[in-house]
Amino acid sequence: MDKMLYIAMSGAKQNMHSLAINANNLANAKTTGFKADLAQARSMQAFGEGLPSRVFAMTENASQNFDSGSLMQTSRDLDLAIQGPGWFAVQAENGTEGYTRDGQFRLNEEGALETSKGELVLGDTGPIFIPLPVNNIHISKDGTIMVQPEGAPSSLQEEVGRLKMVNPRVQELAKGADGLFRRKDGLNENADVNVKVENGMLEASNVNPIGEMTAMISLQRQFEMQLKLMKTAEEVDASSASLLRAF
Repeated sequence: MDKMLYIAMSGAKQNMHSLAINANNLANAKTTGFKADLAQARSMQAFGEGLPSRVFAMTENASQNFDSGSLMQTSRDLDLAIQGPGWFAVQAENGTEGYTRDGQFRLNEEGALETSKGELVLGDTGPIFIPLPVNNIHISKDGTIMVQPEGAPSSLQEEVGRLKMVNPRVQELAKGADGLFRRKDGLNENADVNVKVENGMLEASNVNPIGEMTAMISLQRQFEMQLKLMKTAEEVDASSASLLRAF
């Protein structure tokens, strides 16, 4: 009976892990540039004393759905969406370089270009700073940032930097606890001039709420089934013990 109980127990644990990932996806269905997490598990033999006859479900590192989300028009100068594959390079709070598809940028009091979460947006030579005050900002498709200084004629446009945009292979990326993606080998990706952006647009989350709700119902039913198996194993064990006592 312990084999049956072991399988049911590990299966229920995996269902709870999958439900947590599923719930996080639903919570980020409206998050700009969010990539849905995918739960993964595989069967593993439990090695120990005796023969490796027990099998359990082992959780693996979650992967992501890297499909592009739909584009939403905002007409805001600092809202950017990458066309096709590619990522914006940003500086995380710990100083490391990370990658995101969230192009909802803003200027802080010091003129630094940052994400909606406060990470500094990187350019070819480091964090991008825009000399304030300015009348308007325009970012071209290749990421070049042009500004019109306050009081200057509209014909005067100054280049202040260019966004660092990268295009690593998604198999080389891993998602951190801060929501940023990084290369698994810890190296920084070189800029890719082929990555293009669309001004005044944002990329929506690629989470499918209907699909996530359907998956949640299925996972809850699987969890209930695992609990019933554990209860059945307990009842069978009790019945076996009572038969032994009868003899």
